[in-house]
Amino acid sequence: MTVLTDLSGSYAIDPAHSEIGFVARHAMITKVRGSFTDVAGTATAAGAQLAGSTIAVTIQTTSVDTRNADRDAHLRGDDFFDVEKYPTITFASTSVAAADDHLLVTGDLTIKDVTRAVTIDFEFTGGATDPFGNERIGFEGSTTVNRKDFGLTWNAALGAGGVLVSEKVTLEFEISAIKTA
Repeated sequence: MTVLTDLSGSYAIDPAHSEIGFVARHAMITKVRGSFTDVAGTATAAGAQLAGSTIAVTIQTTSVDTRNADRDAHLRGDDFFDVEKYPTITFASTSVAAADDHLLVTGDLTIKDVTRAVTIDFEFTGGATDPFGNERIGFEGSTTVNRKDFGLTWNAALGAGGVLVSEKVTLEFEISAIKTA
């Protein structure tokens, strides 16, 4: 059994077995879910309790997918991600700490050239060697951000009150990473 605090070395996100998604309230009554299909990232695990470890992630904004072509086109446009001007979302850790089976990662999230510190609480879901000899580790986590803090301010008022898109967005991470060194 792999223990979180025993991890060492370099890892790469396996995009085929990982998902970085988001959830926002729509029309104040339901949730809309989406994800990014083009994600790359690396991590280096080092030191006691993983202090000194680093994580970096790059998301291609054009890869946003909510299973609705019209909504995806709107999200890619000037009202939201403006993918022509801002082709990536990035995250770079500033601190990593391990406790039991959790990894507390704080770092700089940049969307549309606006950088804010966020903290993500990840649950370590384990490690295993896959049938191809790859050493894999898994993590699941989430954090909530205010989209307006990142310049994602578009909205529409509803006739009965409220707005079409919530300011609060939950970012969800299901990560499978492969040891590279």
